[in-house]
Amino acid sequence: MTKEIILNKEQIKFKAKRIAYQIYETFVDEEEIVIAGIANSGYIFAQKLAKELQEISSLKIALCEVKINKQNPLQPIEVSMSKEEYSNKAVVLVDDVLNSGATLIYGVKFFLEVPLKKLKTAVLVDRNHKNYPVKADFKGVSLSTSLLEHIQVVFEGEEEYAYLS
Repeated sequence: MTKEIILNKEQIKFKAKRIAYQIYETFVDEEEIVIAGIANSGYIFAQKLAKELQEISSLKIALCEVKINKQNPLQPIEVSMSKEEYSNKAVVLVDDVLNSGATLIYGVKFFLEVPLKKLKTAVLVDRNHKNYPVKADFKGVSLSTSLLEHIQVVFEGEEEYAYLS
């Protein structure tokens, strides 16, 4: 199995900064936004977006970790915030890769159970193989891949890259 690097550490940082500017432009009238990252790589990417947003804006950023069983997204979703903490706020749901759209759409459904000011989605890589009617409002890179190809994002210490295998 060969790994074709599609984003290196510098490119990921650049994509995160660009997405942060897009998020800031979208939420410029807000005082606070919730950046909700889907557990593991999505949450790490959400942390990177939050850091970039804090450097470029005066927005108050609340980070939230969202735990979704990716094999069975119908199982209960756990979040690191109470409903009161994100209710009536602007939320950005973040994941690393948008594959079929199942994880993102179940995450969106979860957040729509309370009133929100605005809900947007952000991903580092959009694969264009969606089975659900969900889109990434903010994306780092969009790739057309075959269904047999897989994209993996690695955030391990100093190692940061996305690859196609």
